[in-house]
Amino acid sequence: MKYFRSMSQPAKTSPRAAAASDSPESSAGSKAAAQRLKMRRELAAAAMELFATKGYEATTVDEIAAAAGVARRTFFRHFRSKEEAIFPDHDDTLIRAEAVLDVAPAHEHPLDTVCRGIKEVMKMYAASPAVSVERYRLTREVPALREREIASVARYERLFTRYLLAHFDETEPHDGNDDPLLAEVAASAVVTAHNHVLRRWLRAGGQGDVEAQLDRAFAIVRKTFGTGIGAGRALTAAAGPAPDRQEAAPAAAVRAQDEVLVAVARTDAPLEEVMRTIEEALRNTWPGGPVA
Repeated sequence: MKYFRSMSQPAKTSPRAAAASDSPESSAGSKAAAQRLKMRRELAAAAMELFATKGYEATTVDEIAAAAGVARRTFFRHFRSKEEAIFPDHDDTLIRAEAVLDVAPAHEHPLDTVCRGIKEVMKMYAASPAVSVERYRLTREVPALREREIASVARYERLFTRYLLAHFDETEPHDGNDDPLLAEVAASAVVTAHNHVLRRWLRAGGQGDVEAQLDRAFAIVRKTFGTGIGAGRALTAAAGPAPDRQEAAPAAAVRAQDEVLVAVARTDAPLEEVMRTIEEALRNTWPGGPVA
């Protein structure tokens, strides 16, 4: 079965709605949002400077607020903790990534849409290379910051997984259907490819054509998963089990039991090696299961 678009496309804006969007209230809202982001970034810059000079554990919220020239209560209007202050843009970036998915053209393969969506994350880092490199150094040294970053990454992965899963007809029979499994693994692969390229770029001091590196990584993901996703049911219905799919039931059983596949690879390994590790783990865990 191929993907179908279950998510409705945005309706055309009516003249009345367009007029409302240009209203003084709308302009005021945009200005307030810009001021909010500006303050969050100023607090983050103050936090990063203090973490670098005093150390993370020795830095207090009061000191961060004072360095940014605001009161303690102002800090807590923007962040819940000092470790959260180091990542001021993730909330807005998640919104932009979701917007990419929401307005995707109907003809675009959903996996390509997800790849475009996660590019919003790379744009966030590439907008300030020096800040991003310093943030990466801090997250490697401070476990609390590293855990915060991991939690942020998980939010993107959940967003992309939901998006891919939404493009399958869940009302059809699921016997031998590997689509949901492939959708979840593909979403994880897109995030893994992005993070692999991002880490290499950060370790290089933010130098190099990161967009070209990212496009190459996504091409590998598309080659690995693009042809298999969404094709499982169509192949089964039209021609019976494929020669290399001896039995599809194990994959369906794993999906039903919500089991988790964990594949381990070195963070400095080439992306091709990372993808081979995932493929091998899939084969070893679900013999005869789908690996594009």
